[in-house]
Amino acid sequence: MKIHEYQAKAILARHGVPVPRGEVAFTPQDVNDIARRLGGGTVVVKAQIHAGGRGKAGGVKVVHSPDDAEQVAKGLFGMRLVTYQTGPAGQDVSRILVEEGLAIDRELYLSVVVDRSTQRAVVMVSGEGGMDIEEVADKTPELIHREGIDPGVGLMPFQARKLAFALGLSGDQIGKATKLLTAIYDAFIATDASLLEVNPLIVTKSGDLMALDAKMNFDDNALYRHGDIRDLRDLAEEDPLEVEASKFSLNYIRLDGNIGCMVNGAGLAMATMDIIKLAGGDPANFLDVGGGANAEQIRNAFKILMSDANVKAVLINIFGGILRCDVLAAGVIAAVKELGVPVPIVIRMKGTNVDEGKRMLAESGLNFTTADTMSEAAERVVALAKA
Repeated sequence: MKIHEYQAKAILARHGVPVPRGEVAFTPQDVNDIARRLGGGTVVVKAQIHAGGRGKAGGVKVVHSPDDAEQVAKGLFGMRLVTYQTGPAGQDVSRILVEEGLAIDRELYLSVVVDRSTQRAVVMVSGEGGMDIEEVADKTPELIHREGIDPGVGLMPFQARKLAFALGLSGDQIGKATKLLTAIYDAFIATDASLLEVNPLIVTKSGDLMALDAKMNFDDNALYRHGDIRDLRDLAEEDPLEVEASKFSLNYIRLDGNIGCMVNGAGLAMATMDIIKLAGGDPANFLDVGGGANAEQIRNAFKILMSDANVKAVLINIFGGILRCDVLAAGVIAAVKELGVPVPIVIRMKGTNVDEGKRMLAESGLNFTTADTMSEAAERVVALAKA
């Protein structure tokens, strides 16, 4: 789950991370009022969407009076902001963060992510803050410094100092950086975050360190422990089909292709998308109905698939372990009859009661295509989608 910048900064502030003074606004008049409360001078008006690259896309403006802030806000509210992370569809701006202007001396980069290869959190820093870190990693990887954190002891002071020195900090800035890095790591662990990124982390003219921007993503599987974070979810920032799927505990991610996929198990779902690509097709989604799916979930999954107008054919690839093949067949038959699915369906089943499942499909009177192998299923569904 993602949250907005202003929400991430509120979490960081609770953990002792220095952040600029600011408030979120929902109308241009709110922006004017907040700018006055911040002193009436220079403020930064920042569109709030779940994507990076806002500044380059015109979503971040520096203004020097409350009236100017209000005028800028009038242009931002309702604007469809298109960045390199939103894709061409862009994202509508419905809220704006207004912050105090700061005198910036340096811009740095800081993040905490999970390194699955070492099964540890890793703190990464770079002196190239304010830039796309992917570009830095590609062109000048030596400028990115990493510290793996032992989960048993957390971020140690010597590691924080090592990172501070790598950033070229000196004097009392080392102590400030150590304190800030420790607070950042504590916030990451305490909230079950999967990503915490501060870009840029700034050094002010007075020598202070501050999180000028903040991005946080959270592990969905841990949200049951964090009701306060779960309440920060902004459904307007998510794909409507993904929101609908989450209501039925379906793991669904919308993609750009035209072949709908329904699979049980994340690994099998990834392999299914790969083999569709290998066969010359493009998957329209990732959809894992789960090992314990029932007929009702199958029906709901079909509703989600058919809500995507780009889907021209559907591939169902099921291993019948917990979800028996006859249960799957019953769910598919009921869903197709109820919803009047207009596109061809290719089904590949293996496992418990597979013969019974195939018999039910054959006797249903519906236009199903069956396959015995994944490659055969992929080739058939790609051909049907093209036809």
